[in-house]
Amino acid sequence: MKKMHLAIICLFTGCTIFAQNIDVQPIPQQVSKQDGQINLPETYQLLGETEANPYAVQELKDLLGGKHPANTGLRIYIGEKGDKSIRKFTRQIPNQKEGYYLSINNKEIILAGNDERGTYYALQTLKQLLKDNQLPVIEIQDYPAIRYRGVVEGFYGTPWSHNARLRQLQFYGENKMNTYIYGPKDDPYHSSPNWRLPYPEKEAKQLQELVKVAQENEVDFVWAIHPGQDIKWNKEDRELLLAKFEKMYHLGVRSFAVFFDDISGEGTNPVKQAELLNYIDEHFVKVKPDVTPLIMCPTEYNKSWSDPAKGYLTTLGDKLNPSIQIMWTGDRVISDITQDGIQWINERIKRPAYIWWNFPVSDYVRDHLLMGPVYGNDTQIANQMSGFVTNPMEHAEASKIAIYSVASYAWNPTKYNSEKTWKDAIMNILPDAATELEFFAAHNSDLGPNGHKYRREESVNLQPTAQSFTESYIKNKTYTEKDFSILQETFSQMVESSDILVAHADKNPIIVEIMPWLYQFKLLGETGNEVLAMVKAYDKNDQSLFMRKYKHVKALQQQMFQIDQTYNQNPYQPGIKTAGRVIKPLIDQTFATVTQCYNQKYSTLLNAETDYMPHKLISDISQIKNLPLQVKINRIQISPALEVIRWPGNGSLTIELDQVYPGENIEIDFGKPEIATWGSLEISANGKDWSKVNFTQKNNRLTASLQQKPIKAVRFTNMQHQEQEIYLRRFIITIDK
Repeated sequence: MKKMHLAIICLFTGCTIFAQNIDVQPIPQQVSKQDGQINLPETYQLLGETEANPYAVQELKDLLGGKHPANTGLRIYIGEKGDKSIRKFTRQIPNQKEGYYLSINNKEIILAGNDERGTYYALQTLKQLLKDNQLPVIEIQDYPAIRYRGVVEGFYGTPWSHNARLRQLQFYGENKMNTYIYGPKDDPYHSSPNWRLPYPEKEAKQLQELVKVAQENEVDFVWAIHPGQDIKWNKEDRELLLAKFEKMYHLGVRSFAVFFDDISGEGTNPVKQAELLNYIDEHFVKVKPDVTPLIMCPTEYNKSWSDPAKGYLTTLGDKLNPSIQIMWTGDRVISDITQDGIQWINERIKRPAYIWWNFPVSDYVRDHLLMGPVYGNDTQIANQMSGFVTNPMEHAEASKIAIYSVASYAWNPTKYNSEKTWKDAIMNILPDAATELEFFAAHNSDLGPNGHKYRREESVNLQPTAQSFTESYIKNKTYTEKDFSILQETFSQMVESSDILVAHADKNPIIVEIMPWLYQFKLLGETGNEVLAMVKAYDKNDQSLFMRKYKHVKALQQQMFQIDQTYNQNPYQPGIKTAGRVIKPLIDQTFATVTQCYNQKYSTLLNAETDYMPHKLISDISQIKNLPLQVKINRIQISPALEVIRWPGNGSLTIELDQVYPGENIEIDFGKPEIATWGSLEISANGKDWSKVNFTQKNNRLTASLQQKPIKAVRFTNMQHQEQEIYLRRFIITIDK
């Protein structure tokens, strides 16, 4: 009846219900907009400030700036349901947690929350609507579709800096995200072996500041502990964990999580996990009225790793207290969330899953930036999730593009527009160079080949031209001038956008983060234009010009190699990769084709190779077989995996080299100090006949000296029938080239 009444009013006043043309993100649930604007007057009456959310009140005063409070002027009502100032607007306030009612007309502004956080979100919407001292005449009823929305800093690699976290928390508040889970894998006081110890004074003060800023931005600061790798299921460790939580409580933390992900051994026992978590819930969480529900991340946190026969997930579902939230990444470690997938897990854990979405996290492809649109998650399953948090990149500012989009999706998934939200995010983050950042991000969104086989679209608008040009030129040595012109323009724009963005380095920290990729992107654009110049020179039979351009391309390739070998030299996926899905393959294939044509025509032997991987990884182990190989000078290594590898009995991995080399040594790290008596290391000079190689082990590190023996392949096999749980942190062959 109420909606019908609103529709009749709108019919006669020219307003729009569910208006999509207002500049607000996340998109509100219901909007009624009339024609016209109001100008903020010089004076206003603020009603309800003594009862309302103090953070919202302070931001409102900051927003009004030079305006003056008085007994006359525009009336501004602010408060929560039940407050005297907004009692008459109670029926308009959505009866949803964090919901709000916002009304703007030439007589009054109403910011009415269902609770304090709802009032704060009404203020955030008002801030977005205010343009040049003007506000639209509008009525909004809004609330989030998913209860908990935010970010889990749960990646491996360099943790965010303190200042980056402070900027993140403000960003979350502005975009109506209410959750920040602090769980960086490389914080020694979060995980084994130091989870039992208190934070040193400096780190403790920083955490206190983060908690304070989170509160000011209406964000729950969730401190997570990761004790599973070495926890003892006894009273002593249980009390140490509770004592650590008490210490964090005294630092101001009011939200807590326990992670049991990426571990092996006794810590994976679901019965013991449930007993511990229920004890924490009953003796810590529920006895403190200001502490939010406990969150846990299970060991089997995705479907592909779960073993229904062992009943891990159903045990948690049956034994965990109903209020404890259970996290879930989807059908795989890296996957989008689907209707079938969410139903599968909810049936087992007997509660709505708390989604830990592993995007744009790049800790398994650290040489890439993931700056493209957020898409792929079902938009009709909000009521089947208790929470949705995104795991970001170690690049905090670059991650904001995806975080902004996740904020929009989690608030109102049915109205979520991936492409528009992505563009809005970029405009929000770098308005002075949004065009250039959007262009760069469009070509830096895919992950490249990786062990999880998770890929993203890249260079979407260029794809048809790239395909048309490649097919015509590679097969028939022909092309259309239209395709050629579009490619020239694209490569020139790569150079221009890189230069413009680099010039903004002192204005926005995102540019500092992505600087090496901007260098590489520019060089790739220059390379593309020079390769096209080679094509034209060949067509004109201009040998002199062709050779000039060929030499320049080789010089540019050398510069790109140096950048790849200099920047971002992490031990997992070192280097700088850019535009790898469409643009770089196009340039490489065109270069190789035109150089080969030149060699055939003029009987030359110019090198037509670009970077490529001459060696192969072969394995029957599902978690290993898709891992990429890396080559650095004379070292060939498997890209390390971050998760526990379940190596089946008799399973093996083989690295097959492109030719026979004198071998120097082999280094392996399975992440465990126990002697790897279960495995056999072998080498072959022809890929057929194998000989065993003895290795020595010190702590986690296995080493074998090859003493210049000829090798064509290296193999490691689980010689036992039972499965082994290991970490693949290092597998390196060093050869004599």
